[in-house]
Amino acid sequence: MKNVAVIGLGKVGSLVGTLLSDLFTVTGFDQKQPATEVPFKVETGSVKDAAQLEAFLSSQDAVVSCLPYNLNLPVAQAAHKLGIHYFDLTEDVPTTTAIREMAKTSKGVMAPQCGLAPGFIGIVGADLYNRFTKLRDVELRVGALPRYPNGLMGYSFTWSPAGVINEYINDSEVIHNGERKMVPSLEGIEMINIEGQEFEAFSTSGGLGTMCETLAGKVDTLNYKTMRYPGHAKLMRFLLYELILKEKRELVEQILTEAKPPVREDVVYVYAVVEGWKGDQLAREEFYHAYHPITIHGKEWRAISWTTAASVAAVVEMVANGTLANKGFIKQEEISYDAFIKTKNGSLYASQH
Repeated sequence: MKNVAVIGLGKVGSLVGTLLSDLFTVTGFDQKQPATEVPFKVETGSVKDAAQLEAFLSSQDAVVSCLPYNLNLPVAQAAHKLGIHYFDLTEDVPTTTAIREMAKTSKGVMAPQCGLAPGFIGIVGADLYNRFTKLRDVELRVGALPRYPNGLMGYSFTWSPAGVINEYINDSEVIHNGERKMVPSLEGIEMINIEGQEFEAFSTSGGLGTMCETLAGKVDTLNYKTMRYPGHAKLMRFLLYELILKEKRELVEQILTEAKPPVREDVVYVYAVVEGWKGDQLAREEFYHAYHPITIHGKEWRAISWTTAASVAAVVEMVANGTLANKGFIKQEEISYDAFIKTKNGSLYASQH
């Protein structure tokens, strides 16, 4: 793998391309200029122009889509047609389902869900549950938050507003009492106290990726919840369901983007708990870390940007170096945490431990 395309050059996409440009020849593609100065060539175009998109990708070995969830499929379809590797960051379940179907006949890798959640949290969860001989509970939590919250919502949109609203509205897949089922997002609120800081966590869609299928019949409880400061879920339910704005996603995105712009000082919390048996002993394993902004290529990057970008860049590395398969669908929980951390980009996570 030599030539890698990065499509969608917002903050995360710009950083994905920057990280990969240390290892590959990267070319960016977007209908607008990159969100920040980038050290690689950029072509202008639209993914909605199928002919233009295919012409651009015809000289590439792989493509990473950093577009909003609803724009990923045309890129995946073009990659499949051309037989090149495909990676994305989507949390959208229907998009992943469609890509998985393509993977059955793909000549390259089809690897969606390579971000933070789904993505890194699945790699962490699998690393924990693989230490057990028999599982009982697997609980995965991620929060991307302002470090110094204010206001009732205690939030800022450092991540795609479209993606956040999508995961708040769509149902979440879980395993409950040993059965796979769907539960409403913004429900199942629990309180988490970490080192004196209190959070709430609630169900949101897509965070588990394919893990429900992987652990079906092997675990009593499996769920993913998003962490927020207390009171957030109640306000979002009011906005989406009492004011019935769930039918007007673009309006909600506009309101929230204007009300809660990104902050410079953010923090990403990753928390995973697994319970089960090691031999005949009941045991519990935990993973917790808070990730903060870091400097890359002389520029400071928010925690949500670099954790997301480093995750997908590390998976691209692992396909390129043969650590992962070079064909078909890749599940995040099949990726070794130890091998992930040893990559150039995965090591960014380890550098904050």
